[in-house]
Amino acid sequence: MTSGVSTATTVQQALVIGTRTLARAEIDGAGRDARLLMAHVLGIALDRLTLVLPDAISPGAQAAFDAAIARRVAREPVSHILGRRAFYGREFLVSADVLDPRPETEILIQEALTQPFASALDLGTGSGAILLTLLAESPISKGIGTDLSEAALAVARQNCAALGLGNRARFQLANWWQGVEGTFDLIVSNPPYIAASEMPDLSPELAYEPRMALTDEADGLTAYRAIVAEARAHLAPRGRILLEIGPTQGAAVSDLLLAQGFKAVRVIADLDGRDRVVCGQGPNPHPRNVGK
Repeated sequence: MTSGVSTATTVQQALVIGTRTLARAEIDGAGRDARLLMAHVLGIALDRLTLVLPDAISPGAQAAFDAAIARRVAREPVSHILGRRAFYGREFLVSADVLDPRPETEILIQEALTQPFASALDLGTGSGAILLTLLAESPISKGIGTDLSEAALAVARQNCAALGLGNRARFQLANWWQGVEGTFDLIVSNPPYIAASEMPDLSPELAYEPRMALTDEADGLTAYRAIVAEARAHLAPRGRILLEIGPTQGAAVSDLLLAQGFKAVRVIADLDGRDRVVCGQGPNPHPRNVGK
């Protein structure tokens, strides 16, 4: 399927045709997506696009824009076409190997930064966006990101290098707590929380993201059970745990933390009023850590 951009002679004409093509395909935000793709193809900042609208568009740019529009019509996320996604004021490399960082996750970042921390652990780090943002915003801190996917860790390491955080962050292959040593002031995670039964009803764009980062293939709570079961053993005294959740999981995840003796457990809503983050504070040091 082609977008018809090849019939255009100027950037503006190509943009109009591309926007119409996306709109016909029922893409939400067709105009926004077309502008992002055009700026990417032209290699310019989005805010400069209006300055070049009257300019002639080269055959190479036409072909590249046409291809990008076709990919978006196929419901490939714009971030995958661009190869990057903005998150908390920074650009992160993304690919089909990692979950896209989403605006809702910034709620977790904001809460984490309300108190100082010297060490952080991000379980299921993916692109590294959560851990690297926390470290960038907290210059005295260091952290570890773990993931079950080596391909995801490769993306995280690229983002770490791009942000100049290589001396403060490290990444390791792990299935949740496997191989994780030491204690941390802050433990965070955005685990797969979508129940298997919910997957068929989700946006088709999610087909381009790694399934294992989206669902536990069960009730959506498997990861929380695994994380909370061992969290106390890895949390420093008065340390905190913050877990991103699905909008219906606040009570269930809170109960898991309370059952393990966590204090000050509460649920934080996102800007749409939906439950988004469960946080808690560690109790007294875990018995197995006393005297160490």
